[in-house]
Amino acid sequence: MKSLTTLVGIALIIFGIISLGYQGFHYTQQEKIAQLGDLQVTAQTEKTVYFPPIVGGLSLAAGIVLVLIARIKNKSR
Repeated sequence: MKSLTTLVGIALIIFGIISLGYQGFHYTQQEKIAQLGDLQVTAQTEKTVYFPPIVGGLSLAAGIVLVLIARIKNKSR
């Protein structure tokens, strides 16, 4: 079984690669504009969440460091 350090490192590497590749994601949210009795007026708005490239780079670097630390620990045992 892999150690927790290795699993967290791999998760950070995957997140770093994805965030560097996509740099954010879009989603649609339905908002209620007005309501008059049973009549409702709604609008769909598209929202975007951006990941700064520094976040992807830092998580990728941290993941690599954690995987290397876990390998060094396993060699010393």
